[in-house]
Amino acid sequence: MPDTNKEDELAGTEQPFVAHLVELRDRLIKAMIAVGVVAAVLFLYPGPGALYDILAAPLVAHLPKGATLIATSVISPFLVPLKILLMAAFLVALPVVLYQTWAFVAPGLYSHEKKLVLPLVFSSTLLFFIGVAFCYFFVFGQVFSFIQSFAPKSITAAPDIEAYLSFVLTMFLAFGLAFEVPIVVVVLARMGFVSIQKLKEFRPYFIVVAFIIAAVITPPDVVSQLALAIPMCLLYEAGIWAAQLFIKHTKAPDAESVAKAQDS
Repeated sequence: MPDTNKEDELAGTEQPFVAHLVELRDRLIKAMIAVGVVAAVLFLYPGPGALYDILAAPLVAHLPKGATLIATSVISPFLVPLKILLMAAFLVALPVVLYQTWAFVAPGLYSHEKKLVLPLVFSSTLLFFIGVAFCYFFVFGQVFSFIQSFAPKSITAAPDIEAYLSFVLTMFLAFGLAFEVPIVVVVLARMGFVSIQKLKEFRPYFIVVAFIIAAVITPPDVVSQLALAIPMCLLYEAGIWAAQLFIKHTKAPDAESVAKAQDS
């Protein structure tokens, strides 16, 4: 004899699940369209080649006079600028992508959870862009200047464009993620994994960890290591301060406060 109770429990669940899948598909399509539109615009202006020139400008500025980057692969002059075009399109369209993600998950969140997620999404995106910009406008110039100062005069520098792209992406990712320190601190404190007091006590150890990470990730020059370690330490302090505000303003309403609100 069939288990009617089990059938009743499952009845009507197929349609909401399919509806969520359809909505997820639509959100993904909209995000991909946004990236595609931005990529098409960037392809027309300024173009893949110009985008690579912009990316390579910090290195070219410190190469010996007349030196240029080279391509050691036949398809590199086509493939590398195309990769940069797609990367730039994704970064420019990132607000739309994040909005689609937010629009998909927001209906399932409580009001106090929305107060937590939306500011974190916005601030994490902003901090990542700030980290990338800091790396491009300040760190690259210091690193390439240091490297060229050690190059023998008998050597003409001619970096490969694929190797340079790999180096740039690694540095962008390192600085972008390093600038996410406040977000990590806020999330850990807000979720109850660690208290504010423990974060303050961990401060000396974090300074050591920050300098170790900087020494491993950045090239072996003092300027770039300090340029990564010092902001991480300052952002850790900012994260502790922000965590206290988030914990205060994103707590779930307790039963007593809810009852008072209903009575009024």
